[in-house]
Amino acid sequence: MDLIRIIYSSQPFGFDESILRNVLLDARRWNERSDVSGALICRHDIYLQYLEGPAKAVGDAFERIRRDDRHIEVVMRVSEPVDARLFGKWSMMHDPARSWIWNEDDIAKGALDNASDDQFRKIFTDLATQAASSAAD
Repeated sequence: MDLIRIIYSSQPFGFDESILRNVLLDARRWNERSDVSGALICRHDIYLQYLEGPAKAVGDAFERIRRDDRHIEVVMRVSEPVDARLFGKWSMMHDPARSWIWNEDDIAKGALDNASDDQFRKIFTDLATQAASSAAD
């Protein structure tokens, strides 16, 4: 099976706990049905999401997100083939920005636009490693 990963950023529109719960519920429902897995790092000023799975399913998920009015300024950061999944156990893992590497001022000053593909990949590789070690405890 040809697997790809997409990492994108967006800004939440009207972020609160209820909206976040609905975003996660929708993502998990669609992803389980489509064989997509991933992780969402979020706080009131940023969504950074990692999607992985079959190319068509991941592309369809990304297009749904681009049309979703809960996301504004959706920007593709990384899109590439992968050999294996990082988040295969999660239809959508949620990290409430605990592993975040940029603060709000950094984001406002353009950290996302200045970050390399490797920096985006590392954020999610670290998150997957952290989650795996927590599950082993």
